[in-house]
Amino acid sequence: MHVLVIAQLFPPDMGGGSTRAYNVVKGLTSLGHKATVITAFPHYPTGKIPREYRWKLISVETVGKAKVIRVWVPPVASKGLARRLVLFVSFIGSSLFALPFVGDVDVLWAANPNILSVYSALVYRFFKRCPTVQNADDLWPEELYNLGILNSRILRKIAESIARLAYATSKAVTPISPAYVDVIVNKYEVDSRRVHVVPAGADLDNFRASVVKCEKEGDIFKVLYIGALSPAYDFDYVLEAANMLSSENRIKFIIQGQGELGEQLMLKIRAMNLHNVDAILRVVSRRKVAEVLRSADVLLLPLRKLEYTGISSKLYEYQASGKPIICCARGQPARYIAKTGSGIIVTPGDYDGLSKAIVFLFNNRDVAEKMGNAGRKYVEENLSCEKIGLKLEEIFKATLASNAMAQSSISKFRG
Repeated sequence: MHVLVIAQLFPPDMGGGSTRAYNVVKGLTSLGHKATVITAFPHYPTGKIPREYRWKLISVETVGKAKVIRVWVPPVASKGLARRLVLFVSFIGSSLFALPFVGDVDVLWAANPNILSVYSALVYRFFKRCPTVQNADDLWPEELYNLGILNSRILRKIAESIARLAYATSKAVTPISPAYVDVIVNKYEVDSRRVHVVPAGADLDNFRASVVKCEKEGDIFKVLYIGALSPAYDFDYVLEAANMLSSENRIKFIIQGQGELGEQLMLKIRAMNLHNVDAILRVVSRRKVAEVLRSADVLLLPLRKLEYTGISSKLYEYQASGKPIICCARGQPARYIAKTGSGIIVTPGDYDGLSKAIVFLFNNRDVAEKMGNAGRKYVEENLSCEKIGLKLEEIFKATLASNAMAQSSISKFRG
């Protein structure tokens, strides 16, 4: 089976969408399927295009066992709705440059940017005569409403029309969270039999003990966040917790990544004179991320004060590292951590509760180890790339069978 994946974000880009697309591709190719990925030149989140891609429109590469076709996008930082839309629209157009390089396709998976990938998918579906499956990393546009990004009533109607088109023209939909199903089925009137929850999963090969070098600093207890420094997160209460624990010189906070909150974060650390917080504003490779995670003692997910229906792919990589998680979130992420017994749940914004959770794990290393092992075990048993690949394989095969029956019925009717 040849699967075409349309994903604006793909490694080395950061973010959950990139991780999700990579894990699916790796899972499918590990099962012997052929995968071709159409993606943008590396650009997220800073907008800095690597030198080897400059002055090009397209580049064809091999990543693992997959063919990866990278296409032009402008060097624009993913910051604010207007700039993001520029990147989205640019990719929708430039993704068509890859048409001559794709070959025959059995099924198409529209991975990201969420519902907007439907436009590229429709063009490829027409030329390749293949069914499409729509991914849902986030509930768009509902997630934008929650973040206060999309407030205009007219823009909301347009966005919801795009979502309706994406779901209606797809043979199946693959949301990452069970909490998305109700909205997709009831609001957008999608047959529940076409909706299949497939979590993002984790690439366990990056977290094998034999390939990970853990660097410890004596008895320093590292509390780490690594990932995009985006508005989805709230680092203010993390800094307040760090301030409360500033007298404990054995506890260090590390915030690592890049994004639009980076400069603001640095200014706040300086203003609060937090000597126990290190902000590292750089992106590292996927293998290096695993090393950094394994070198920590506790991992943070500091979300905002919202009711989250999705589950960040970051949680699965956190669990794969075998470290306990302090999950500052409401909704689905908190329920997932409670279900897997892999960490402590703190109300977002509760910096006193966060500081107490850190101190508890600092003083109870056996409990911390037990939580870390529980998370690792759950990912190994349920969410490896291979297991994610098996889920998508089943969905794609069912989609192809359904499409073949529909085509046969049309042929008989015309006959």
